[in-house]
Amino acid sequence: MSEFAFELELCAHLESRREGILARQLGASVAEPGGRILDIVCVEPGPAFDERVAITSESIPDAAIASAVGTGRARYWKDAFDCHPERARRAVDRALELDFFERDHTASAAANREYVRQTTRYPEWYGRLVGIENKPDLDRPGDLEAQLRTDASLAVVDAVVLATESYVTRAHLHRLPDEVGVWRVHRDDANGTLEIEVIREPASLPVDEPGIEPLETHPGRTEIEVVAPEAKARARRRLAERAYGKGWRTYGFPACEACQPTDIDGATLPYCGWADRIVDAAAECGPSCPGYEQATAPAVDLEAERDRETAWEADPDGTRRRQAGLDRFG
Repeated sequence: MSEFAFELELCAHLESRREGILARQLGASVAEPGGRILDIVCVEPGPAFDERVAITSESIPDAAIASAVGTGRARYWKDAFDCHPERARRAVDRALELDFFERDHTASAAANREYVRQTTRYPEWYGRLVGIENKPDLDRPGDLEAQLRTDASLAVVDAVVLATESYVTRAHLHRLPDEVGVWRVHRDDANGTLEIEVIREPASLPVDEPGIEPLETHPGRTEIEVVAPEAKARARRRLAERAYGKGWRTYGFPACEACQPTDIDGATLPYCGWADRIVDAAAECGPSCPGYEQATAPAVDLEAERDRETAWEADPDGTRRRQAGLDRFG
């Protein structure tokens, strides 16, 4: 099975059985952005999850969350950020689009410059973050060991799991960091569902302590960077926010007669009858495929499906109206 199909089916299985947010292909590096991409991230709900749901269905910019813009007195936007003005301006504009910020028109008019405030406090909405590395075939491990050692030493997520369809031997386990959990995924071909066999439980990683992020590897040495707990905390928040806005249904359906929607664990996935498997439409489908037959792409509303199947809401009430009348305190 391709890693793409394995990933989608595993996401569908986990979503049908766990609370929280699932997302695919998210960056989890700190010192080297883009240096480590997690296949799946599971964000477990925190105490104020419902408050986060009410704000917006999309990711809130981290610069806006970290700024000195609060819910009380309005602030001149430039004074509220400790970053490059262009990045601050983009964060303000996006936060205004999402109704996480609102303009104080009275204060702005009086000072002849833009004043903003938050429409609500940013809640403690997420709990544990679990990273899952998908490797259906352990005979083709690629950079698996190095990737998992990075996850364990950096400890941005609370736990890391390797998911595979292969038979897991003692030799496999010895090559993996002790902290990494291992799942063997079994397929029930009769009803098309998965079953997870826990080979080893993951250990809790020290997310509140400094982490070690490997950078470049040279013969006989590896460059590293020590990542402070504060930097890890911001990286965790960015990871959770990106997962909330993105989700895992980031695939499409090709305009091909051979590919039709199929339901697996309540999720609609692109199944190709010619290839007899789930396919990645963006990478695999088109006129160059021998099984391609041009047709109208199926009308599948993946956002509506996510709204229906999870606690995420596509069109929440928002928080701006709860702050009605605050302008008079500007």
